[in-house]
Amino acid sequence: MQFPDDDNGKMLQAMADAGIDLSVALDVDFFLVFDDQRDAESALEELGNSDLDGEIELLLNDDSGKWELIVCLNMVPDYDTIVEQELNLHEFAQEFGGATDGWGVMQHQEGDDDFADDEHECGADCKH
Repeated sequence: MQFPDDDNGKMLQAMADAGIDLSVALDVDFFLVFDDQRDAESALEELGNSDLDGEIELLLNDDSGKWELIVCLNMVPDYDTIVEQELNLHEFAQEFGGATDGWGVMQHQEGDDDFADDEHECGADCKH
């Protein structure tokens, strides 16, 4: 597959290179950030009352001190669809003093459940 040479295209190319099937629906997380908690909560309420077909979650990013509204949409990660959704969410976030901050896909990868320390030897007390 060929993707445009921009951040979205590079992300999709990296996903394809990692073996992720981009022809099936995946849970795509779009990140909206807000400086003010009240603005973020207002945006959350507005999305909750909309016809948005997805999950939303609001949390405080301890590192940045900003409020993150995560909008999870189950969709086929097509380039044009991603760009359109990101633009729509950016325009929405701006109405509440926020902005989009990218998107991503949480994907269970082979080996995620393995113990990360190769030198570790399991004993009777191990819980993994």
